Amino acid sequence: MSIPFIDLQTQRARLGSALEDAILKVVRSGAWVMGPEIAEFESALASFGEAPHALSCGSGTEALILPLMAWDIGPGDAVFCPAFTFAATAEAIALAGATPVFVDIRPDTYNIDPGSLESAIRAVEQQARLRPRAIIAVDLFGQPADYPTITRVAHAHSLKLIADSAQSFGCTLDGRHPIHWADATATSFFPAKPLGCYGDGGAVLTKDAVLNERLVSLRVHGQAVASDLAGQDLAFEAKYLNMRVGMNARMDTIQAAILLQKLTIFADEIIARNRVADRYGEHLGGLVGVPAVIDGGLSVWAQYTIETSDRDALANALRAEGIPTAAYYPAPLHLQPPYRDFPRSPGGLPVTEAKAAVVLSLPMHPYLTPQIQDAITDAIKANIRS
Repeated sequence: MSIPFIDLQTQRARLGSALEDAILKVVRSGAWVMGPEIAEFESALASFGEAPHALSCGSGTEALILPLMAWDIGPGDAVFCPAFTFAATAEAIALAGATPVFVDIRPDTYNIDPGSLESAIRAVEQQARLRPRAIIAVDLFGQPADYPTITRVAHAHSLKLIADSAQSFGCTLDGRHPIHWADATATSFFPAKPLGCYGDGGAVLTKDAVLNERLVSLRVHGQAVASDLAGQDLAFEAKYLNMRVGMNARMDTIQAAILLQKLTIFADEIIARNRVADRYGEHLGGLVGVPAVIDGGLSVWAQYTIETSDRDALANALRAEGIPTAAYYPAPLHLQPPYRDFPRSPGGLPVTEAKAAVVLSLPMHPYLTPQIQDAITDAIKANIRS
């Protein structure tokens, strides 16, 4: 038996000729960069995510960097984030020139702990070596962070808030997407994400028209935008007038065409993902630690992550039966060489370090059949008992 961790081929077959035709349309048009599918996708994405504005870009990492740049966050500034996340979260802060300050996570949802966050902010304020500027709250494994509480903390300290929904676009809390609370939502369309393209891609969702216009500029080398040109009569194309230092962060048109097709089935896939997650919980609850979802939360289940004290033994046993697993994240960021000298919340990150040793993610996608899922859970039961 060989089971895929994520089954993208079944999804591709479901989309069929519509997906292939969309790709071929771009190929035939030759509009490889900023073709019409880009604007169409941004409009559809904003509608799905219930945001006034959506800006596509080349990766989820760029989606995190762009708002930091737009807010002029850089050297001397502190940005607070969890250490139990992929490197891109802290990497974006460091690449902007700012300082990541690592905070702990909640033991139930693996998302940022508002108490640890508050302690870290107060410590930075008291030390007065860095200026607290922003929070990046990661929506880990598919579900939203505790945005009502995190937002209160952000407002109390006049901090910007980014929802890092790289794994979790489509998640909601009390029926609302993270952008309801956050100043910006960053997401990734890496192929393994719940909404993924066939390469790299990302997007920033915002509520602020001024912020979105600045992001438009920063995405293409800081080019002049409408507000920059007010009252000016240029003798050349505006794209050759650069008003700020930006970057090349454009999404390829082909990726936008692919994502437009995937959006048509995304809501249905979220329902299917929750059905698979519920079934895992029914079969494994009481045998291993199963994930909890925040009250009022809807997860898109980028991963289904269990906890077991003998993780490596279970992973090896499952691998021998053709069942893949993944351990996210065995080395928390604050313990890795590039990030270990950055500040941490007072008292350290004990929950982060404990969870890093016991979590194990199982195959998870909308097309996981009950028969295959039974084979996975039966194998877990057999190896946990042995």
